[in-house]
Amino acid sequence: MKKIIYRVAFVLCLLLLTVCCGAMAYRYVIRQNAAETMDEIREETVAVTDSISPETASDSVESVPTADSAMPAESVDAESVVSDVQTKVEPVDILKERDITVPEKNIDWDALHDQNPDIYAWIYVPGTNIDYPVLQHPEDKSYYLNHNIDGSEGYPGCIYTQNVNKKDWTDPNTVIYGHNMNNGSMFHDLHKFEDAVFFDETQYLYIYTPERNLVYEIFAAYPFSNIDLIMCFDYSTPEALLVYFDGIWTNRSMTSHFRDSIVLYGDSRIITMSTCIGGQPEMRYLVQAVLLNP
Repeated sequence: MKKIIYRVAFVLCLLLLTVCCGAMAYRYVIRQNAAETMDEIREETVAVTDSISPETASDSVESVPTADSAMPAESVDAESVVSDVQTKVEPVDILKERDITVPEKNIDWDALHDQNPDIYAWIYVPGTNIDYPVLQHPEDKSYYLNHNIDGSEGYPGCIYTQNVNKKDWTDPNTVIYGHNMNNGSMFHDLHKFEDAVFFDETQYLYIYTPERNLVYEIFAAYPFSNIDLIMCFDYSTPEALLVYFDGIWTNRSMTSHFRDSIVLYGDSRIITMSTCIGGQPEMRYLVQAVLLNP
């Protein structure tokens, strides 16, 4: 009788091991296929060639915790910043003034939309592996947290924005999400900004759309709570936006870096790139940049 029980137990254990191994193999295949699909898209639809001249760059065509879990920051009196709300003096073409050239990418938008119609932009951060399409699902705001560009479920997911952000990049703060993958893909390289030298040397990033190319200046990189940045802060008025901006500079730590010379206004438009921090599920690492050519 004992022999029969042992044999049954052995068979059950063997079946369980087989199922587990099969599930792991399936997830591995899904991840590899998704990575290969993304690599093919990058190779086939994008080719970095000559830079766009400054004269033409402007018009070239997770679960969400509540605000209670937010990191404390110094309170900022809205009245103290009201006087700073002013109409920014329109600069002479700032890209031309700074001699900023935009890396040209020969993006085939039709081919991208054939792959996935939710692709609406492309993000490129020099010096990193961040060179990806940006997606947004029309109904499920966090769909691409756990879905790949081909629609399969699982990692690595996609670089994406939630549908609470508009797709024309005119929101006061557009938050872009991506996983911190161990193989260095997706938003893993945001952690390069923890290094002061890399932060100092990497000043600009670029977002390409079918209508135009956008240039952003990176001004902050720091760890922060994993709260929903769109839902937990008020961006509804220039005064409220300046209160939020003032709070950014209070997030000082060993891995925080800021360009203190940059001035943010009540009509500034920023992006926030967000990714996980290994071993700290309640935290995110944020890299923020302000739009130079609205």
